[in-house]
Amino acid sequence: MTNARKYLAAAVQMCAGPNKGENLDKAESFAAEAARAGAQLVVLPEVFLWRGERVEERTAAETVPGPSTERLGELARRLRLHLVAGSILEHNGTAKVFNTSVLFDGRGAIVARYRKLHLFDVDMPDQVTIRESDTRAPGDTVVTAPTEIGVIGMTVCYDLRFPELYRRLTAAGAEIVTVPSAFTYPTGAAHWEVLVRARAIENQVYLIAPDQIGRSPNGLVNFGNSMIVDPWGKPVARAADRETVILAEIDRDYQERVRRELPCLSHITLAS
Repeated sequence: MTNARKYLAAAVQMCAGPNKGENLDKAESFAAEAARAGAQLVVLPEVFLWRGERVEERTAAETVPGPSTERLGELARRLRLHLVAGSILEHNGTAKVFNTSVLFDGRGAIVARYRKLHLFDVDMPDQVTIRESDTRAPGDTVVTAPTEIGVIGMTVCYDLRFPELYRRLTAAGAEIVTVPSAFTYPTGAAHWEVLVRARAIENQVYLIAPDQIGRSPNGLVNFGNSMIVDPWGKPVARAADRETVILAEIDRDYQERVRRELPCLSHITLAS
């Protein structure tokens, strides 16, 4: 797996609930399915570990490293793949929690941890009202991680609406960007695909975007439609309307050709 130029990546679409054991069992089953198909990178959705009532988030939070990341690291080691643990609610020493995405290498070690920067505070009458900032704290660091399968940039869900973050990831060398998500149905139906494809096109990266599906314990319905998009903006895998795993080839030589033939990243200018 050293310096892989071409390999399979997987995005896992789940409907997680408040039982961590059941969620972990499901995630492990999908990861094992992906590994049997030959995947070297598996990405789980946002809040895959625990999804419940907001008032219970602090109780459900863990340390990172902690008991769940220990189990996930063992999973990555056993399956010999890179694993992005979509997001885990992480204690931060206050009444609020971080929404943290964790990257494991094929030896089971934590090689990167990203705390979601942008909190989803919206009020769309008769559609969706959420204030993540009531229970969650934002991170403060843009995260990329060099690995044997390429430089991975890490984002989570609502981050997708902030193109400047993705440009910073690309400037830091990102070739693959992960977007574990729990997009609500109204915003997903309106904007999910166009945002995922736009971020891939703008930055000429592979975007791996696993989403939650179904109704969450707090009553919100998630959009699903997990996707993997190539550096030309082409969806190369898309999930059906159910819990599932999707796979697509990551071809870094193809990515280099896209960047060479349409060298927009070398044409970036900033207004004075």
